Amino acid sequence: MGYELDLLVKYPRARRDTAGRAASKTREDVEIAKKFGQEFFDGERRHGYGGYNYSPERWQGVVEDILHVYQPKSLLDVGCAKGHMLYDFRRYRPRMKLAGIDISKYAITNALPAMRRYLKVCSAESLPYETKEFDLIVSINTIHNLPFRGVRKALQEIERVGKHAYITVDAYRTEEQRKAVLDWNLTARTILHADEWVGVFRDAGYTGDYGFWMP
Repeated sequence: MGYELDLLVKYPRARRDTAGRAASKTREDVEIAKKFGQEFFDGERRHGYGGYNYSPERWQGVVEDILHVYQPKSLLDVGCAKGHMLYDFRRYRPRMKLAGIDISKYAITNALPAMRRYLKVCSAESLPYETKEFDLIVSINTIHNLPFRGVRKALQEIERVGKHAYITVDAYRTEEQRKAVLDWNLTARTILHADEWVGVFRDAGYTGDYGFWMP
């Protein structure tokens, strides 16, 4: 298996009011968010992002670090949303082969116009690409939104279509972090201790690198 790497260190992180989210969120909020539709991306904050708009400050540093570490000539983003990160990859490497998939038809339909031709609506559990088609698969905070069996299948698909991979998932190492993750999260179906995630990666045959997103 690969290494634990924090390649999101340059991603801007706002302070989260996890206690406030826990006190205010309802079952309806969670169900709306899990549809990954307009309400999740561009609706009220209690349903998701509260407006998912492109900002170069969000992904630029992350993209620089990923390119520095892996030097890929082709890349697939699993869970690409509106294609913002892929857009920054295109800015840095205009000739690199790029593709992205997302379960959200809304996100793909409302993706950045320059990126729409590279994107597809599909599940991470069944990637429509050839074996080892991409030098690198990137999946940022996506596969934890699947149920446990789906997580395993997605890891196997990522392993199949990529020569290498880097994924991140929500995780915790302390009880305080566990509570914060559960309080804040709207969409994750699989929330595990970091050590448990490592076991899942190993059991699924995943050989890429990984990182953990913690409160």
